[in-house]
Parts: sequence; C-alpha cells; structure tokens
Amino acid sequence: MPHAIRFHRTGGPEVLQWEAVDVPPPAQGEARVRQHAVGLNYIDTYHRTGLYPAPLPSGIGLEAAGVVEAVGEGVDDLAPGDRVAYAGGPLGAYADLRNMPADRLVKLPDPVSFEQGAAMMLQGLTAQYLLRRTYRVQPGDTILIHAAAGGVGLIVCQWAKALGATVIGTVGTDEKAALARAHGCDHSIVYTRENFAERVREITGGEGLPVVYDSIGKDTFMESLGCLRPLGMMVLFGAASGPVPPFDLGLLAKMGSLFITRPTLFTYSAKRPDLLAMAADLFEVVVSGKVRIEVNQRFALKDAAQAHRELEARRTTGSSILLP
Repeated sequence: MPHAIRFHRTGGPEVLQWEAVDVPPPAQGEARVRQHAVGLNYIDTYHRTGLYPAPLPSGIGLEAAGVVEAVGEGVDDLAPGDRVAYAGGPLGAYADLRNMPADRLVKLPDPVSFEQGAAMMLQGLTAQYLLRRTYRVQPGDTILIHAAAGGVGLIVCQWAKALGATVIGTVGTDEKAALARAHGCDHSIVYTRENFAERVREITGGEGLPVVYDSIGKDTFMESLGCLRPLGMMVLFGAASGPVPPFDLGLLAKMGSLFITRPTLFTYSAKRPDLLAMAADLFEVVVSGKVRIEVNQRFALKDAAQAHRELEARRTTGSSILLP
C-alpha cells in the first residue's frame, strides 16, 4: 500500500508521521507519479510549524521526481513512462506515490537523474527567478547571497558567476565558506565572527550593492538594507531566522530610495508557460555544466523527522533528498 508522511498537528519534527494512504486513479487533469526521490526544503518546516498554515491533517513537501504511471482525462502532453519532476503545491510530496495536477509537472531531460531532479527543482527555479527576473544580474554586477552554502545559495553562486557577476556570500562556518568558494563565491563571509555589512562596504569600496538576496529574514534584514547602494533592491525570499517585523517604509527613502520585494516561486511559476520557460532555463545551465547539482544528504523518506532536525540545526549543506 502507498505510504506518505503526514501531520495532524503543528509542532516540531516529532509531529511527522509515516502513514499508509489511499491513492485513487488520477482525476481529470491529473497524473499519478511513482516518486523516486523527494526534495527536502526549508519551506517544509514552515508548513510543519504552522508559520505557513495548512488545513490539518495534511501532507507535506513540495518537490519530487519520478515516473508517470497513469494520466487522467484531458491530459495530452504527458504519458505513462515519462520522467517528470515538479516544485509546488498541492502539499504532499513526501510520498512514494501520488496524484499531481499535470500542468505542474515538467519532463526531465535524459541527462538529469531523479535525485538531481528532486534536489534542483524548487531551489533551482528559485535561483532562476531571483537571478533572471526579480533582479536580472548583469556582467560586472556584485551581489550578496545569504546562506551561500545552502541549496539555493550554491546554485545562485554558480549561476551568478556564470553570468559574469562577483559573488559575496555569508555562511556560518569555515567549512561552509570553503564549500561556497568551491561553487563560485568570490568572497565568503563567516557571519558568526564578521560583520557582513562592514565587509560588503570594504569589498565594494563603499559603493554598496545593486541587490541583496536574503532568505534569513529577521536577523539579517536591516544590515542587508545597509549593504545596498542608492536605488538598490532588497530581495527577501525567506525567513529562516523568523519573519521580519513591521517596517517603516520611510527608511527606504532615507537609505537611498531603495526597492524591496518579497517574492515567491509560486507567483513566478503560476502560469504554465512561465513554469516551462523557467525550467528550460534551469535545465540548460545544469546540462551544460555551468551549475552542478550535488546531493549532499540522503535520508529515507520514513525518516523525514530526522531530516528536519538536521536541516533546522544547520547541519546540512547544499541539497538534501528523501528516498522512498
């Protein structure tokens, strides 16, 4: 019988339960996917804790790769046997078999493995919209990415470097600093012993940056703003340290007519043509070798609670996956 990780109340990793589930035949517009690998992402902890509320009981997870087993009525661009991946709702990717809206699935190129597909879709599509749409990085730009040794961070470092940018990244340890540098980060700042805003000013000769990509949130927000040059853009795309408290927009004027945005992947990829274009862009940089997708941690799917503990303790680097 198929199994999935579900939770009946919000809380710590202990609320995640391995349960038998019923998977009916795919409905109209759906495809049934036998999942070979599932992505582990920080946003999963937001759903588990209730920071991003979900109706309970609920499945969890937003990303996986596998093989189409059956399609429902009206699905004409997918067929049984197709290798596919996805990043996005509905919740429930922590499963060995599930039905998905077919318009959320993209076909995996042959050179991309299931493990890579599960590890790269959410983080890679996030990197795509950050670098190519929210603020379109140009050759000669200097950018700052927080959590540079994380899943999104390592992809952003490589992709931005391939675009001709100078990359500054913050990390928590010397080991993570070395990992970021090995993936294109020109200047790695260990934030536990260095003031990153001061270092950015030193690196840029006091000029500041055109953009900061910040997934940390509360702990880095104000100093991130201080890294920007006039008319610079603050891209707040996560809240690993907690949500940013209410903020006086008048400060943006005082700090140089700054821009701020709080983007989500789900907005950028809501329309299928946008999703397919973003995925094609991501697959191109991966297949060409400009961006390497490295799975650094693997957990059994039934051990998802332990995977969450490792993720929240910042004991992971790069991408992690769960294996059914």
